[in-house]
Amino acid sequence: MKRTPHLLAIQSHVVFGHAGNSAAVFAMQRIGVNVWPLNTVQFSNHTQYGQWTGDVLPAQQIPELVRGIATIGELGNCDAVLSGYLGSSEQGKAILEVVAAVKAANPRALYICDPVMGHAEKGCVVAPEVTDFLLAGALPRADVLCPNQLELNTFLGRTAETLQDCVAMARSLLERGPKMVMVKHLSYRDKQPQDFEMLLVTASGSWHLRRPLLAFPRQPVGVGDLTSGLFISRLLLGDEPVAAFEFTAAAVHEVMLETQACASYELQLIRAQDRIAHPRVIFEATRL
Repeated sequence: MKRTPHLLAIQSHVVFGHAGNSAAVFAMQRIGVNVWPLNTVQFSNHTQYGQWTGDVLPAQQIPELVRGIATIGELGNCDAVLSGYLGSSEQGKAILEVVAAVKAANPRALYICDPVMGHAEKGCVVAPEVTDFLLAGALPRADVLCPNQLELNTFLGRTAETLQDCVAMARSLLERGPKMVMVKHLSYRDKQPQDFEMLLVTASGSWHLRRPLLAFPRQPVGVGDLTSGLFISRLLLGDEPVAAFEFTAAAVHEVMLETQACASYELQLIRAQDRIAHPRVIFEATRL
């Protein structure tokens, strides 16, 4: 029997709705990955509602919890660490300590960074110093980086004007540490408004993908968390990067279709679960 991959997912959790681990864990499990969730914050709901309750996990508890896993002899079974929403820059430093411990126990393990940064217009609240950590601390250590357009622009300190700009910017990030960059959502001057576009850049090439952009009164939250989680899961399950990229776009589209059909602000992961595992339409990535 083929071994089940194990992934340590360190990001936010909401009690109600779907964001961070609450968006990604179920989907990753549904397609065959054993996920170890470690929640950086526990909030009542995601911050884009404008009000929430809850707490940030003290940074020192992150490596402490992972030491507990090491003590029972399981850390070497961890195939990847995925980090997302951080409640503080101290948490980021603690995650890098965890990444080092996991890679010491399993040298083949990957570190995937979903570099969640604040976005005032969307109501995404992130401590400002977290961005500094992502730029200086996480970027050089990540094997796979999964930014959106805002985050890609922030890493490079400029705004992309064209698709070629986006490719060049993502490729420049490969020179600073990551082996792979997946831009979860492209936005540039000449992009067609009816399309949702994504980009994958590795040392061997660049691939661009389009799927339909579905209309919502308010765009659901957690789509990026779901995207990063599915992408790394498919890599761990043995897909080549382009195949993982195409599967991810298709599976996320299925969730968005169900969410739209339900007129919901929260992702309809449970209703779409079979189509997450078996998307009906695959969107082909084009090599640039």
